[in-house]
Amino acid sequence: MKNIITAIIAAVCVIVGGFAAHMLKSGGSGGGDAHAAKPAKDSHGGGGGHGDSGGHGGGDSHAAKPKKKDSHGGGGGHGGGGMSSDVIYFKFSREFVVPIMGEERVESLVILNINLEADSSISGKLFSMEPKVRDNIMTTLIELASDGETMRTLGDVDSYETMRTMVLMNLKKVFPSGIENVLIVDMGKQDL
Repeated sequence: MKNIITAIIAAVCVIVGGFAAHMLKSGGSGGGDAHAAKPAKDSHGGGGGHGDSGGHGGGDSHAAKPKKKDSHGGGGGHGGGGMSSDVIYFKFSREFVVPIMGEERVESLVILNINLEADSSISGKLFSMEPKVRDNIMTTLIELASDGETMRTLGDVDSYETMRTMVLMNLKKVFPSGIENVLIVDMGKQDL
């Protein structure tokens, strides 16, 4: 009975998390409109900061509307992003969970929250290809988990850099240009 309740709670959390991610992606830009306009009025440099947290460029285009409504014109949704150095931070809809195998069983799980620093020109492509990009990253992470050391020594800077470098190198196969960096925002390990 305890396992069923745990499974139900986990399923509810996943559903709520997915719903929240969907709302933040689609509906969050409408709510962020008023919030984004305040820092843009307070300091011009603060508007560039929203380009970093805007993630997919949605907040950038709305933040630019109150300031330059007439000149927004043909720039599209990425016109505001261009003003903040043409860099977006792509946030995946959920974390990456990598199993670490022991003697014929899963020994632990490594949970990684990965973001991509990318050129704003490929933001639409990243959105549409998220499943393929996730598959590429997950394949790389499983490969690193099977090497025996990288995922077991998460606190080691060399392992951390190896992980970032390998993920970026394999992403370059899907996106030869446009992805600048892999950012591991958060990570955790759960022993089973």
